[in-house]
Amino acid sequence: MTSAGDTERERRAERLRRELAAVVVRDERADGWLSAVEAVPRHRFTPGFYLPAEKPSPRGFTWWEPVTAELDPERWLTAAYTNQTLVTQFDGEEPDWDHPEPCDGGNPTSSSTLPSLVLRMWEDADMAEGQDILEIGTGTGYSTALACERYGSDAITSVEVDNHRLEQAADALYGLGYAPDLAVADGLYGYWPSAPFDRIVAACSVRTVPRVWIAQTRPGGKILTTLGGWQFGFGRTLLTVHDDGAASGPLLPGSVSFMLARSHQAPGFGNPTHWLSLLADANPTTTGHSLDWFTAATEEAFFTRFLIQSALPTSQITTVDGATSLIDIATGSVAELVPEGDRLRVRQAGPVRLWDRAAEVLDAHEAAGRPGPEAFRLTIDAAGQHLQHPAMPTLSLE
Repeated sequence: MTSAGDTERERRAERLRRELAAVVVRDERADGWLSAVEAVPRHRFTPGFYLPAEKPSPRGFTWWEPVTAELDPERWLTAAYTNQTLVTQFDGEEPDWDHPEPCDGGNPTSSSTLPSLVLRMWEDADMAEGQDILEIGTGTGYSTALACERYGSDAITSVEVDNHRLEQAADALYGLGYAPDLAVADGLYGYWPSAPFDRIVAACSVRTVPRVWIAQTRPGGKILTTLGGWQFGFGRTLLTVHDDGAASGPLLPGSVSFMLARSHQAPGFGNPTHWLSLLADANPTTTGHSLDWFTAATEEAFFTRFLIQSALPTSQITTVDGATSLIDIATGSVAELVPEGDRLRVRQAGPVRLWDRAAEVLDAHEAAGRPGPEAFRLTIDAAGQHLQHPAMPTLSLE
Protein backbone atom coordinates (compact mmCIF):
# COMPACT_ATOMS: atom_id res chain seq x y z
CA MET A 1 0.00 0.00 0.00
CA THR A 2 1.38 3.39 -1.00
CA SER A 3 1.49 5.96 1.78
CA ALA A 4 0.94 9.69 1.42
CA GLY A 5 4.64 10.19 2.18
CA ASP A 6 5.67 7.83 -0.61
CA THR A 7 3.38 9.62 -3.07
CA GLU A 8 4.79 13.01 -2.15
CA ARG A 9 8.35 11.69 -2.47
CA GLU A 10 7.63 10.38 -5.97
CA ARG A 11 6.09 13.71 -6.97
CA ARG A 12 9.13 15.56 -5.69
CA ALA A 13 11.44 13.10 -7.45
CA GLU A 14 9.61 13.78 -10.69
CA ARG A 15 10.14 17.51 -10.26
CA LEU A 16 13.81 16.97 -9.45
CA ARG A 17 14.23 14.81 -12.58
CA ARG A 18 12.93 17.61 -14.75
CA GLU A 19 15.34 20.02 -13.09
CA LEU A 20 18.24 17.59 -13.55
CA ALA A 21 17.36 17.08 -17.21
CA ALA A 22 17.43 20.84 -17.78
CA VAL A 23 20.97 20.92 -16.34
CA VAL A 24 22.58 17.90 -18.02
CA VAL A 25 20.91 17.71 -21.44
CA ARG A 26 22.42 20.12 -23.95
CA ASP A 27 20.37 21.32 -26.89
CA GLU A 28 22.05 19.05 -29.40
CA ARG A 29 21.19 16.05 -27.22
CA ALA A 30 17.51 16.90 -26.91
CA ASP A 31 16.50 14.14 -29.34
CA GLY A 32 15.51 11.36 -26.97
CA TRP A 33 17.82 12.13 -24.05
CA LEU A 34 15.72 14.83 -22.42
CA SER A 35 12.74 12.53 -22.10
CA ALA A 36 15.04 9.68 -20.96
CA VAL A 37 16.46 11.68 -18.05
CA GLU A 38 12.99 12.89 -17.11
CA ALA A 39 11.67 9.30 -17.17
CA VAL A 40 14.37 7.32 -15.32
CA PRO A 41 14.14 7.61 -11.51
CA ARG A 42 17.78 7.75 -10.40
CA HIS A 43 16.85 7.38 -6.74
CA ARG A 44 15.60 3.85 -7.44
CA PHE A 45 19.16 2.91 -8.44
CA THR A 46 20.85 4.61 -5.49
CA PRO A 47 19.14 3.47 -2.25
CA GLY A 48 22.40 4.16 -0.41
CA PHE A 49 25.58 6.06 -1.24
CA TYR A 50 28.40 8.05 0.31
CA LEU A 51 29.05 11.78 0.14
CA PRO A 52 32.27 13.50 1.26
CA ALA A 53 32.04 15.46 4.51
CA GLU A 54 33.17 19.07 4.68
CA LYS A 55 36.07 18.22 6.98
CA PRO A 56 38.62 15.39 6.63
CA SER A 57 38.84 12.48 9.03
CA PRO A 58 41.15 12.59 12.06
CA ARG A 59 43.76 10.83 9.91
CA GLY A 60 43.52 13.53 7.25
CA PHE A 61 41.66 11.39 4.72
CA THR A 62 38.31 12.09 3.08
CA TRP A 63 35.52 11.38 5.55
CA TRP A 64 32.70 9.68 3.64
CA GLU A 65 29.23 9.92 5.15
CA PRO A 66 26.55 7.34 4.34
CA VAL A 67 23.31 8.75 2.94
CA THR A 68 20.08 6.73 2.74
CA ALA A 69 16.36 7.44 2.70
CA GLU A 70 16.14 6.22 6.29
CA LEU A 71 19.04 8.31 7.62
CA ASP A 72 18.21 11.60 5.87
CA PRO A 73 15.43 11.41 3.26
CA GLU A 74 15.77 15.05 2.17
CA ARG A 75 19.53 14.89 1.62
CA TRP A 76 19.24 11.49 -0.07
CA LEU A 77 16.63 12.53 -2.63
CA THR A 78 18.26 15.88 -3.36
CA ALA A 79 21.68 14.30 -3.91
CA ALA A 80 20.22 11.61 -6.16
CA TYR A 81 19.09 14.32 -8.57
CA THR A 82 22.21 16.46 -8.37
CA ASN A 83 24.71 16.25 -11.21
CA GLN A 84 27.38 14.48 -9.17
CA THR A 85 28.94 11.05 -8.79
CA LEU A 86 27.53 9.03 -5.90
CA VAL A 87 30.01 6.53 -4.45
CA THR A 88 28.33 3.24 -3.54
CA GLN A 89 31.26 0.99 -2.62
CA PHE A 90 34.85 1.11 -1.33
CA ASP A 91 37.64 -1.42 -1.80
CA GLY A 92 35.30 -3.95 -3.41
CA GLU A 93 33.34 -4.48 -0.18
CA GLU A 94 29.58 -3.98 -0.18
CA PRO A 95 28.38 -1.81 2.72
CA ASP A 96 25.69 -2.95 5.12
CA TRP A 97 23.11 -0.40 4.07
CA ASP A 98 20.82 -1.39 6.94
CA HIS A 99 23.51 -0.19 9.36
CA PRO A 100 25.95 1.92 7.29
CA GLU A 101 29.06 3.36 8.88
CA PRO A 102 31.15 6.39 7.84
CA CYS A 103 34.22 5.52 5.81
CA ASP A 104 37.67 6.93 6.55
CA GLY A 105 39.46 7.14 3.19
CA GLY A 106 39.21 4.03 1.06
CA ASN A 107 39.35 3.44 -2.68
CA PRO A 108 35.98 3.88 -4.45
CA THR A 109 35.22 0.78 -6.53
CA SER A 110 31.63 1.42 -7.62
CA SER A 111 29.48 4.48 -8.11
CA SER A 112 26.60 6.08 -9.91
CA THR A 113 28.47 8.31 -12.35
CA LEU A 114 27.37 11.92 -12.63
CA PRO A 115 24.52 12.02 -15.15
CA SER A 116 26.11 14.60 -17.47
CA LEU A 117 29.07 12.26 -17.99
CA VAL A 118 26.80 9.28 -18.57
CA LEU A 119 24.99 11.19 -21.31
CA ARG A 120 28.28 12.41 -22.75
CA MET A 121 29.54 8.85 -23.09
CA TRP A 122 26.35 7.54 -24.67
CA GLU A 123 26.18 10.47 -27.07
CA ASP A 124 29.88 10.37 -28.00
CA ALA A 125 29.54 6.70 -28.88
CA ASP A 126 27.63 7.84 -31.99
CA MET A 127 24.81 5.35 -31.46
CA ALA A 128 21.72 4.89 -33.58
CA GLU A 129 18.46 2.97 -33.55
CA GLY A 130 18.75 -0.74 -34.33
CA GLN A 131 22.33 -1.18 -33.11
CA ASP A 132 23.52 -3.88 -30.71
CA ILE A 133 25.23 -2.17 -27.78
CA LEU A 134 27.49 -3.62 -25.08
CA GLU A 135 27.97 -1.62 -21.88
CA ILE A 136 31.07 -2.54 -19.85
CA GLY A 137 30.27 -1.89 -16.18
CA THR A 138 26.60 -1.91 -15.18
CA GLY A 139 27.30 -0.33 -11.79
CA THR A 140 24.05 0.81 -10.21
CA GLY A 141 22.18 0.34 -13.50
CA TYR A 142 21.21 3.99 -13.92
CA SER A 143 23.20 4.49 -17.12
CA THR A 144 21.83 1.18 -18.42
CA ALA A 145 18.29 2.40 -17.79
CA LEU A 146 18.93 5.63 -19.71
CA ALA A 147 20.15 3.63 -22.71
CA CYS A 148 17.14 1.30 -22.48
CA GLU A 149 14.79 4.26 -22.31
CA ARG A 150 16.44 5.84 -25.36
CA TYR A 151 17.09 2.80 -27.60
CA GLY A 152 14.96 0.01 -26.12
CA SER A 153 15.97 -2.84 -23.83
CA ASP A 154 16.49 -5.28 -26.73
CA ALA A 155 19.44 -3.22 -27.93
CA ILE A 156 21.39 -3.31 -24.65
CA THR A 157 23.70 -5.91 -23.14
CA SER A 158 25.43 -4.88 -19.92
CA VAL A 159 28.05 -6.79 -17.91
CA GLU A 160 29.32 -6.21 -14.38
CA VAL A 161 32.19 -7.95 -12.60
CA ASP A 162 30.61 -7.57 -9.13
CA ASN A 163 27.74 -10.01 -8.67
CA HIS A 164 26.22 -8.09 -5.74
CA ARG A 165 26.25 -4.85 -7.71
CA LEU A 166 24.59 -6.54 -10.68
CA GLU A 167 21.93 -8.12 -8.47
CA GLN A 168 20.93 -4.71 -7.10
CA ALA A 169 21.02 -3.14 -10.57
CA ALA A 170 18.89 -5.96 -11.99
CA ASP A 171 16.29 -5.56 -9.27
CA ALA A 172 15.99 -1.85 -10.03
CA LEU A 173 15.97 -2.29 -13.81
CA TYR A 174 13.46 -5.12 -13.93
CA GLY A 175 11.34 -3.44 -11.26
CA LEU A 176 10.97 -0.44 -13.56
CA GLY A 177 10.15 -2.54 -16.62
CA TYR A 178 13.55 -2.46 -18.34
CA ALA A 179 14.80 -5.83 -19.60
CA PRO A 180 18.34 -5.58 -21.03
CA ASP A 181 20.58 -8.64 -21.22
CA LEU A 182 22.59 -8.64 -17.97
CA ALA A 183 25.49 -10.84 -16.96
CA VAL A 184 28.08 -11.16 -14.21
CA ALA A 185 31.27 -11.12 -16.26
CA ASP A 186 34.67 -9.47 -16.44
CA GLY A 187 34.10 -6.75 -19.00
CA LEU A 188 37.74 -6.88 -20.11
CA TYR A 189 36.72 -10.02 -22.00
CA GLY A 190 33.63 -8.46 -23.50
CA TYR A 191 30.69 -10.83 -23.75
CA TRP A 192 30.91 -13.44 -26.50
CA PRO A 193 27.39 -14.93 -26.09
CA SER A 194 25.80 -11.70 -27.36
CA ALA A 195 28.51 -10.66 -29.84
CA PRO A 196 29.02 -9.16 -32.34
CA PHE A 197 28.18 -5.61 -31.33
CA ASP A 198 27.85 -2.35 -33.20
CA ARG A 199 28.99 -0.34 -30.19
CA ILE A 200 31.00 -1.13 -27.08
CA VAL A 201 30.94 1.58 -24.40
CA ALA A 202 33.11 1.21 -21.30
CA ALA A 203 32.09 2.78 -17.99
CA CYS A 204 35.56 2.05 -16.61
CA SER A 205 39.09 3.04 -17.64
CA VAL A 206 41.58 0.59 -19.11
CA ARG A 207 45.36 0.80 -19.45
CA THR A 208 45.19 -0.65 -22.96
CA VAL A 209 42.22 -1.54 -25.15
CA PRO A 210 41.38 -5.25 -24.79
CA ARG A 211 41.77 -6.81 -28.22
CA VAL A 212 38.79 -9.05 -27.56
CA TRP A 213 36.62 -5.92 -27.73
CA ILE A 214 37.81 -5.43 -31.30
CA ALA A 215 37.11 -9.08 -32.11
CA GLN A 216 33.55 -8.72 -30.77
CA THR A 217 32.78 -5.54 -32.73
CA ARG A 218 31.39 -5.68 -36.26
CA PRO A 219 33.55 -4.05 -38.97
CA GLY A 220 32.53 -0.41 -39.04
CA GLY A 221 31.42 -0.62 -35.42
CA LYS A 222 32.89 1.61 -32.75
CA ILE A 223 34.44 1.31 -29.29
CA LEU A 224 34.33 4.17 -26.81
CA THR A 225 36.59 3.89 -23.79
CA THR A 226 38.64 5.95 -21.38
CA LEU A 227 42.35 5.15 -21.17
CA GLY A 228 43.92 5.51 -17.76
CA GLY A 229 46.99 4.44 -15.88
CA TRP A 230 48.95 4.61 -12.68
CA GLN A 231 49.91 8.28 -12.89
CA PHE A 232 46.33 9.57 -12.78
CA GLY A 233 46.35 10.75 -16.38
CA PHE A 234 43.47 10.09 -18.76
CA GLY A 235 42.60 10.10 -22.44
CA ARG A 236 39.44 9.00 -24.20
CA THR A 237 39.15 7.43 -27.63
CA LEU A 238 36.46 6.50 -30.13
CA LEU A 239 37.83 3.65 -32.23
CA THR A 240 36.41 2.35 -35.49
CA VAL A 241 36.96 -1.35 -36.16
CA HIS A 242 38.22 -2.22 -39.66
CA ASP A 243 37.69 -5.26 -41.86
CA ASP A 244 41.20 -6.56 -41.18
CA GLY A 245 40.69 -6.65 -37.40
CA ALA A 246 42.62 -3.46 -36.73
CA ALA A 247 41.06 -0.39 -35.13
CA SER A 248 41.86 3.29 -35.10
CA GLY A 249 40.36 6.57 -34.03
CA PRO A 250 40.97 9.96 -32.50
CA LEU A 251 41.31 10.90 -28.88
CA LEU A 252 38.32 12.99 -27.84
CA PRO A 253 38.59 16.46 -26.31
CA GLY A 254 38.15 17.16 -22.64
CA SER A 255 39.24 15.37 -19.49
CA VAL A 256 37.06 12.41 -18.54
CA SER A 257 38.01 9.81 -15.96
CA PHE A 258 36.45 6.59 -14.75
CA MET A 259 37.66 4.10 -12.16
CA LEU A 260 40.24 1.73 -13.61
CA ALA A 261 38.99 -1.78 -14.30
CA ARG A 262 39.77 -3.79 -11.17
CA SER A 263 42.40 -5.99 -12.78
CA HIS A 264 44.05 -2.89 -14.29
CA GLN A 265 44.48 -1.08 -10.99
CA ALA A 266 47.97 -0.35 -9.70
CA PRO A 267 49.64 -3.14 -7.72
CA GLY A 268 51.15 -2.46 -4.34
CA PHE A 269 54.80 -1.47 -4.53
CA GLY A 270 55.82 -2.38 -1.01
CA ASN A 271 57.66 -0.22 1.49
CA PRO A 272 58.37 3.23 -0.02
CA THR A 273 61.57 3.62 1.99
CA HIS A 274 62.98 0.52 0.31
CA TRP A 275 62.63 2.25 -3.02
CA LEU A 276 64.18 5.46 -1.74
CA SER A 277 67.14 3.46 -0.48
CA LEU A 278 67.98 2.69 -4.11
CA LEU A 279 68.68 6.40 -4.57
CA ALA A 280 71.38 6.57 -1.90
CA ASP A 281 74.21 6.68 -4.44
CA ALA A 282 72.34 8.55 -7.18
CA ASN A 283 73.81 11.85 -8.33
CA PRO A 284 71.15 14.60 -8.36
CA THR A 285 70.51 16.69 -11.45
CA THR A 286 68.33 19.75 -11.97
CA THR A 287 65.75 20.48 -14.62
CA GLY A 288 63.57 23.41 -15.56
CA HIS A 289 60.40 21.36 -15.85
CA SER A 290 57.61 22.02 -13.38
CA LEU A 291 56.29 19.49 -10.90
CA ASP A 292 52.79 20.72 -11.79
CA TRP A 293 52.68 18.30 -14.72
CA PHE A 294 52.62 15.48 -12.14
CA THR A 295 50.46 17.04 -9.44
CA ALA A 296 48.12 19.71 -10.82
CA ALA A 297 44.39 18.96 -11.13
CA THR A 298 43.94 20.78 -14.44
CA GLU A 299 42.68 19.43 -17.74
CA GLU A 300 46.02 20.07 -19.43
CA ALA A 301 47.99 18.41 -16.62
CA PHE A 302 45.75 15.32 -16.63
CA PHE A 303 46.37 14.86 -20.36
CA THR A 304 50.10 15.57 -20.08
CA ARG A 305 50.33 12.88 -17.39
CA PHE A 306 48.51 10.56 -19.78
CA LEU A 307 51.24 11.14 -22.36
CA ILE A 308 53.96 10.54 -19.76
CA GLN A 309 52.38 7.34 -18.49
CA SER A 310 52.05 6.15 -22.09
CA ALA A 311 55.86 6.27 -22.24
CA LEU A 312 56.16 4.70 -18.76
CA PRO A 313 53.19 2.29 -18.62
CA THR A 314 54.35 0.33 -15.54
CA SER A 315 55.41 3.30 -13.41
CA GLN A 316 53.39 4.74 -10.54
CA ILE A 317 53.38 8.22 -9.09
CA THR A 318 53.34 8.56 -5.32
CA THR A 319 54.56 10.76 -2.48
CA VAL A 320 57.31 9.48 -0.19
CA ASP A 321 58.55 11.63 2.71
CA GLY A 322 57.00 14.68 1.06
CA ALA A 323 58.71 14.11 -2.28
CA THR A 324 56.93 13.17 -5.52
CA SER A 325 58.38 9.91 -6.79
CA LEU A 326 58.01 7.63 -9.79
CA ILE A 327 58.27 3.91 -8.96
CA ASP A 328 58.34 1.14 -11.57
CA ILE A 329 57.88 -2.30 -10.02
CA ALA A 330 58.31 -4.04 -13.39
CA THR A 331 61.85 -2.78 -13.96
CA GLY A 332 62.99 -1.91 -10.42
CA SER A 333 63.46 1.76 -11.32
CA VAL A 334 62.74 4.87 -9.26
CA ALA A 335 62.99 8.65 -9.64
CA GLU A 336 62.55 11.32 -6.97
CA LEU A 337 61.40 14.83 -7.94
CA VAL A 338 61.94 17.67 -5.46
CA PRO A 339 61.06 21.31 -6.26
CA GLU A 340 63.84 23.83 -5.78
CA GLY A 341 62.50 27.27 -6.65
CA ASP A 342 61.37 27.14 -10.27
CA ARG A 343 63.40 23.99 -10.97
CA LEU A 344 63.33 20.33 -10.00
CA ARG A 345 66.07 18.34 -8.33
CA VAL A 346 65.97 14.81 -9.69
CA ARG A 347 67.54 11.58 -8.48
CA GLN A 348 67.18 8.36 -10.49
CA ALA A 349 68.13 4.73 -10.03
CA GLY A 350 67.47 1.45 -11.80
CA PRO A 351 67.75 0.16 -15.36
CA VAL A 352 65.16 2.61 -16.74
CA ARG A 353 65.82 6.33 -16.34
CA LEU A 354 62.23 7.21 -15.55
CA TRP A 355 62.69 10.95 -15.39
CA ASP A 356 64.69 11.04 -18.63
CA ARG A 357 61.82 9.35 -20.47
CA ALA A 358 59.25 11.65 -18.86
CA ALA A 359 61.34 14.70 -19.80
CA GLU A 360 61.55 13.52 -23.42
CA VAL A 361 57.75 13.47 -23.59
CA LEU A 362 57.46 16.88 -21.94
CA ASP A 363 60.03 18.37 -24.33
CA ALA A 364 58.34 16.89 -27.40
CA HIS A 365 54.91 18.03 -26.24
CA GLU A 366 56.24 21.54 -25.61
CA ALA A 367 57.98 21.67 -29.00
CA ALA A 368 54.73 20.62 -30.72
CA GLY A 369 52.88 23.51 -29.08
CA ARG A 370 51.23 21.49 -26.30
CA PRO A 371 48.55 19.93 -28.52
CA GLY A 372 45.38 18.71 -26.79
CA PRO A 373 43.97 15.20 -26.98
CA GLU A 374 41.95 15.82 -30.14
CA ALA A 375 45.26 16.21 -32.07
CA PHE A 376 46.24 12.60 -31.32
CA ARG A 377 45.17 9.32 -32.89
CA LEU A 378 45.26 5.79 -31.49
CA THR A 379 46.01 2.90 -33.85
CA ILE A 380 45.70 -0.76 -32.84
CA ASP A 381 47.02 -3.48 -35.13
CA ALA A 382 49.29 -6.51 -35.05
CA ALA A 383 52.27 -4.24 -34.28
CA GLY A 384 50.72 -2.90 -31.07
CA GLN A 385 48.72 0.02 -29.69
CA HIS A 386 50.27 3.31 -30.74
CA LEU A 387 49.45 6.91 -29.89
CA GLN A 388 50.39 9.17 -32.79
CA HIS A 389 50.84 12.88 -33.43
CA PRO A 390 52.50 14.27 -36.56
CA ALA A 391 54.95 16.44 -34.60
CA MET A 392 55.80 14.00 -31.78
CA PRO A 393 57.43 10.57 -31.49
CA THR A 394 54.95 7.69 -31.47
CA LEU A 395 54.11 6.38 -28.00
CA SER A 396 53.35 2.70 -27.40
CA LEU A 397 50.68 1.87 -24.82
CA GLU A 398 51.85 -1.74 -24.50
